[in-house]
Amino acid sequence: MSYQVLARKWRPSGFDRLAGQAHVRRALVNALQDGRLHHAYLFTGTRGVGKTTIARILAKCLNCEQGVGAEPCGECAACHQIDQGRFVDLIEVDAASRTRVEDTRELLDNVQYAPSGGRYKIYLIDEVHMLSGHSFNALLKTLEEPPPHVKFLLATTEPQKVPVTVLSRCLQFNLRRIPTDTIVEHLQGIAAYEGIEAEGEALERLARAADGSMRDALSLLDQALAFGGGSLAGRDVRDMLGAVGQEPVLGLLEAVASGDGGEAMRQVAAVAEVVPDFEDVLAELIASLHRLAVAQTVPAALEGQGDRAAVEDLASRLDPADVQLYYQIALTGRRDLPLAPDPRSGFEMILLRMLAFRPVQPPTSPGVAEAIDHVASGQATAESDAKQGTTSIQPSASSREAPQPGERSGGEDWASILAGLRLRGVAYALASNCTLRRRAGSEVELRLSPQHEDLRTENAEHRLQEALSSYLGEPIRLRIEVAEADEETPAQRQQRVGEQEQAAAREAIDRDSVVRALKETFGAEVVEGSVKPLNE
Repeated sequence: MSYQVLARKWRPSGFDRLAGQAHVRRALVNALQDGRLHHAYLFTGTRGVGKTTIARILAKCLNCEQGVGAEPCGECAACHQIDQGRFVDLIEVDAASRTRVEDTRELLDNVQYAPSGGRYKIYLIDEVHMLSGHSFNALLKTLEEPPPHVKFLLATTEPQKVPVTVLSRCLQFNLRRIPTDTIVEHLQGIAAYEGIEAEGEALERLARAADGSMRDALSLLDQALAFGGGSLAGRDVRDMLGAVGQEPVLGLLEAVASGDGGEAMRQVAAVAEVVPDFEDVLAELIASLHRLAVAQTVPAALEGQGDRAAVEDLASRLDPADVQLYYQIALTGRRDLPLAPDPRSGFEMILLRMLAFRPVQPPTSPGVAEAIDHVASGQATAESDAKQGTTSIQPSASSREAPQPGERSGGEDWASILAGLRLRGVAYALASNCTLRRRAGSEVELRLSPQHEDLRTENAEHRLQEALSSYLGEPIRLRIEVAEADEETPAQRQQRVGEQEQAAAREAIDRDSVVRALKETFGAEVVEGSVKPLNE
């Protein structure tokens, strides 16, 4: 028995079975229903997104024996012949193999004759950008004013190479890359219909490897089924694609997060034994850093992903600024990787850069601290003048200088306690947006504002409870109430102090004698946003 590849077997036969490209489908369906048919259509987009498929569906809609409409019957002779590629009035031309002007003239010789069996004679020219300049010139007049029984359907992956004189005579539809989620959903439907056992990780990897092309996804699915003996396992697909799994990549990031260069090098050596292509490993590393950033900002977006717990755990131990820095280093390293002596050393250098450029918070400059006092004092005086009878409170030194990690505050100031908890990532963001409501024995109750409720994940709450137990030297029970805070949170305090530092830095620049001289002599102005405190 002959086997029909999935890419051909599952080619959509109607607009209702087309995956993705909703914007093109909507325009064509409305045009067919309203009878507003153009004589020339140009479909553009990367390979495997449905250009030729949509053209063939449109040909069926125009020639179906049941009448012109958006839903061809699929049962008549015309529909069957178009599906089988033997409809006499559908002339498919590969422009890549017929580039000469003589070929184009020969093609157009029969334009004036009526169709043999269908309603319209349709010319489907694939990769039309491959035609020569003379061929385009020969096509122009007919393309602009064809006989009423002729329709032109053009397809190309490089519309920039098509002359504007041709573009202006066509309705142009730009087909987009098909989203990964859409490809995964389509593959799941095919697997279910074909009775294929498929793991979610396997389909996800196939969809990502297809890079927006549904035809590539179906070809890779065929290859994976042959590789896995009729089933789709995540490990088999990884081996087939030469890809690295999530566990080794998260292990690499674990080593970087802990500052352990030796462990990072051991992880690289282990990866090198399985995956020789370090460009793919780097791409996986970048994707994992993106997921860490998502876990720190919008944890709910990871819902349903198998390794969500591992990602959230690592995200809670990394500072968001570190994740952003690592992502930028990895992106830059991807550009530089081909310049390295060999891919492995280039990849190792990227990890070493992450370790070398880990952010270190410098102490606040005394001069800036004095300026903060000056600004705060001025703000308090202004508020006192504006609101008589109220007392303004200037920020104390403790609000500007956080205690060192491990140092315990004698009072119940939540900001002081937070500084000694050694939290990072989502757990730190959760704690810094809380206020201490009460502490009774082994029970600690915090209040979290509703706008930051997304930070309250099970993992982050568990890490905060562990940190409090370690800090206080006894097991504690943590309760978090979601309600509007009745006092300033550590995050708000940090933002206020930052604004005061910024104002102080700007005031220090404005008082500088050199800056004043430049302003008076040359009419200079300080560029907004260019002045930063010394501790940034």
